[in-house]
Amino acid sequence: MSPPLSLSAATPKRDRLLINTAKSGQTSGKPANKGVFPTSGSFKVTFRSILFAAGSALALSTAAAWAKDSVTIGLQLEPPHLDPTSAAAGAIDQVLYSNVFEGLTRFMGDGSVVPGLAKSWDISEDGLTYTFHLHDGVTFHDGTSMDAEDVKFSLDRARAEDSTNAQKALFSDIADVTVVDPMTVKVTLSQPNGSLLFNLAWGDAVIVAPESIEDIKTAPMGTGAFKFAGWVQGDRIDLEKNADYWGTPAKLDKATFKFISDPTAAFAAVMAEDVDAFSGFPAPENLPQFDADPRFQVLVGSTEGETILSTNNKQAPFDNVKVREALAHAIDRQAIIDGAMFGYGTPIGTHFAPHNPAYVDLTGQSAFDPEKAKALLAEAGLPDGFETTLHLPPPSYARRGGEIIAAQLANVGIKAEIINVEWAQWLETVFRGKNFGLTIVSHTEPMDIGIYARPEYYFQYDNPDFQQLMTDLNGTTDPDQRTAMLQQAQQIIADDYVNGYLFQLASLSVAKADLQGLWANAPTQATDLTAVSWAE
Repeated sequence: MSPPLSLSAATPKRDRLLINTAKSGQTSGKPANKGVFPTSGSFKVTFRSILFAAGSALALSTAAAWAKDSVTIGLQLEPPHLDPTSAAAGAIDQVLYSNVFEGLTRFMGDGSVVPGLAKSWDISEDGLTYTFHLHDGVTFHDGTSMDAEDVKFSLDRARAEDSTNAQKALFSDIADVTVVDPMTVKVTLSQPNGSLLFNLAWGDAVIVAPESIEDIKTAPMGTGAFKFAGWVQGDRIDLEKNADYWGTPAKLDKATFKFISDPTAAFAAVMAEDVDAFSGFPAPENLPQFDADPRFQVLVGSTEGETILSTNNKQAPFDNVKVREALAHAIDRQAIIDGAMFGYGTPIGTHFAPHNPAYVDLTGQSAFDPEKAKALLAEAGLPDGFETTLHLPPPSYARRGGEIIAAQLANVGIKAEIINVEWAQWLETVFRGKNFGLTIVSHTEPMDIGIYARPEYYFQYDNPDFQQLMTDLNGTTDPDQRTAMLQQAQQIIADDYVNGYLFQLASLSVAKADLQGLWANAPTQATDLTAVSWAE
């Protein structure tokens, strides 16, 4: 592979070359200590031995200094590929969001939306035109300039008819993207959309270079504070500091994301200090042990992850609302939270985050009531229950929660065959193929109730009234009106029992005590390392 090039100035568009900076197989670790004095026996001090000792000390100090410039983060899920603009896999954003790729706007750890590649913007009085002013001096990781042409390409690609962007609907109100000059781009909407700046902060809306698309799934190239350095599939992804970053530089020189899917292995890796932190720690039962150990810190926060028992609304018998209601009453949310998540999680009765000011607590509407569930099944013509499938992706909330839910459903006569699948299989069979009865997944995208307005979405809910409400919401900028509409939306999907609403996923991470700057909350699925450092 070609070594990375450091360009003192941005390469003009006409001379742009695609420079592959990947270093497949590159490993990171501390230099070996090869000079150790004996602890017993005769020992003759010579000038050579003094130099040898000095060299050993220098090697050790160099190792310690190097370690403070790098970090290894454990993650449970490995991305299926590395293009955040063409897959519904939060595992991609978990590694690349903000670190490698950036958008016009971005999320901060507190959930706020702030300027990203756009330093400012103007909005027309009718709300139909957004004029974005870009930062000067931004370059992609190959040294070429990022400008308005790249913004236009990225947004047009995301909203194209043949787009494979998993959140294509985010861009549906964009009628036109126009390059005003190299540092200015104008986005014209077909109707006002009060969520546009929020939508542009999603990982699905990052800005990419046209020349990078061919290799983006294996060698991503963005504008972020870190550059992609290599991917050993099944093991890790390596990043390195972008020395030419346009903004505040990263404090770390190197970062490694280590993929450990098994909760027991994750626990062992943290205890042995093989990883410096584990984001989304999959074994919550071990958190008290870490909390009592002075070597570690435990970070517990909130996420945007509504964990749901997704239902295929177009597949019999789930096309009958009585069956979906029976399903909801067959589920004991608290037992799932306690059994699968060891108490970490907040019960929900609709697809909305409890920490959002517009949240409505509708858990009582679908309270645990097995007898009512049986009665509803009888009303639906299924007094003896029925058989279905329950596809479970790798996360602990799904695998552990699935076992508990299957037992709860069996108590009311619903026999759910558990099918454990990897993420690639889940995306192919469930998300794209819609070939499932039930599945458990946590929707970690921020404020994503709008997915219920997409009849083609994997759970296939089709309600024209809800779709119109979302259209009206997008055209409304008044905060009070938007809150009222969001509350109405929550009630509609609760009344239709679209899915079984389980709990809001907690953000659980473990890190070494002197590692600072990690997000406690997860307003989007990301492990933002741009401000992470080691305490002095």
